[in-house]
Amino acid sequence: MEDTSDQREMSHQEIPRRQKGGLITMPFIIANESFEKMASYGLVPNMILYLIKDYHMGVAKGTNILFFWQAATNFTPILGAFVADSYLGRFLTIGLGSICSLMGMILLWLTAMIPQSKPPPCDLLTQGCRSPTAAQMALLISSFVLISTGAGGVRPCSLAFGADQLDRRDNPKNDRVLESFFGWYYASAAISVLIALTGIVYIQDHLGWRVGFGIPAILMLLSALVFFLASPLYLKQKASESLLTGFVQVIIVAYKNRNLTIPLPNSSGSYHHKRDSMIVAPTDKLRFLNKACIIKNPEQDIASDGSASNPWSLCTVEQVEELKALIKVLPLWSTGIIMSINLSQNSFPVLQASSMDRYLTKRFQIPAGSYGMFNIVSLALWVILYDRAILPMASKIRGKPVRIGVKLRMGIGLFLTCMAMVVSAIVEYARRRKAIRDGFLNNPRAVLDMSAMWLVPQFCLNGLAEAFTAIGQTEFFYSELPKSMSSIAAALFGLGLAVANLLASVVVSIIDSITSRGGKESWVSSNINKGRIDNYYWVLAILSFINLLYYFLCAWAYGPCGEQAKKVSDAGNGLKKEEELSNIGTNVREDKGNGLKDGDEY
Repeated sequence: MEDTSDQREMSHQEIPRRQKGGLITMPFIIANESFEKMASYGLVPNMILYLIKDYHMGVAKGTNILFFWQAATNFTPILGAFVADSYLGRFLTIGLGSICSLMGMILLWLTAMIPQSKPPPCDLLTQGCRSPTAAQMALLISSFVLISTGAGGVRPCSLAFGADQLDRRDNPKNDRVLESFFGWYYASAAISVLIALTGIVYIQDHLGWRVGFGIPAILMLLSALVFFLASPLYLKQKASESLLTGFVQVIIVAYKNRNLTIPLPNSSGSYHHKRDSMIVAPTDKLRFLNKACIIKNPEQDIASDGSASNPWSLCTVEQVEELKALIKVLPLWSTGIIMSINLSQNSFPVLQASSMDRYLTKRFQIPAGSYGMFNIVSLALWVILYDRAILPMASKIRGKPVRIGVKLRMGIGLFLTCMAMVVSAIVEYARRRKAIRDGFLNNPRAVLDMSAMWLVPQFCLNGLAEAFTAIGQTEFFYSELPKSMSSIAAALFGLGLAVANLLASVVVSIIDSITSRGGKESWVSSNINKGRIDNYYWVLAILSFINLLYYFLCAWAYGPCGEQAKKVSDAGNGLKKEEELSNIGTNVREDKGNGLKDGDEY
């Protein structure tokens, strides 16, 4: 009997516990992100109409509020990534973000459901409209703040959290599994945005704000429920030190050590670096940062395990070089801000489309807020065509692999966004001239006998510009920055969008202030037939052209791509200095002998 019981205990102990994570968690993580995107993106296109009609705001004020909202939505993911990495971990950050988004969408839905939460309708006899009270504005802005906060929790962590569930370094098929997940993730994100720009916008146009805001709230509820439902299945990694903390440490320590003398180039043991690191001394560029990794007193500065006794008094060479790599790419990063300003012009095209003929058939018309889908469709079609047709055909003709260089792609995209603004100005000039000719100067809500499909070329050009520059920038950041900074590479584009939204608001405010002086009609007037949105587009076109010249200067100053990535290796890669240096020497000799070893790059 004792033997039998012992055997049962042993057999029970031998039963392996189920490993958390894996493919079973993917539907829940992807559904969480997809529902969140579908809900939040579905609110943006028609929001300017809601602010103008229900809150009686002017075009300039409403547009500025939306710019600030979009800026917050693009900036909070950077804070969310920092909080997740340093304090809460990705699971808690996504969970809290989902709850915040849900609360924000419920508040927004309540503004449509409760009549007292917004100003009363305008008086038809006197044409008088009451402005929203402070409490009514506080409720509206609170909903925007909560939605942006929620996006800051979900968007920066969802992709990385999904990769955590699948990343098994001992699995020979690990790379293929991750590649498949990334493909499904981005495909679902694109489909979600398309559904938001078509289905939800259509519902808002035809069923009103109560249903149009209620459905995003329901979708966000599903997003939160689906995510928490699989909580027992997730692999939840603990928070660790953030790269942003390391950057701050380098700046502070370099300032503390500002009076130190930089050691001679050939001096050994003067700089603190990680064990088995290829980099034993920092580069000569931005030398003032090198003082952050100078060892002043080895006995006090270095712990027994070789690490710094106080990371706020001594940094590693790797930390210093990572910050340098980031600083080096910032000028080229800044060239994408003007393009992001152009892409953020959502309000004016909606007002233009609402005054034009949107019928495709006698019974079906495209919602004014849905024309942004042509941006996404053109982007997706170009990516597929470029990857599956153009490059294979060019490689077949040349007899070797061919690709367009990342800096050339970025330049093409900046040129295309400049052309998009030129086309936008020309189309708006024609629309306004027809409105005046037809006697609708004082009636901005009149529908012209002019097809809204004339707006499609500018959306397609912006979509192609985004395909070239936005994707090119992301690839540039990933290839030029060390792999340890991949999260920073992903956050840089979002930061550019946030800065662009703020600058777009500044541009609108300045133009509105200057052009309305002396009692004149503002270019961005609430009456788009009296205003001059075409001139506003010309201003953006000129800024885009100047930005293109600035890009050429930055691209020339940066030099060949790939140098920084070679200089800064990943921390803890386990490679010996001699092995790495010999490999570099071999690669240089091969490159000199063979030209472009893997193919042609233009």
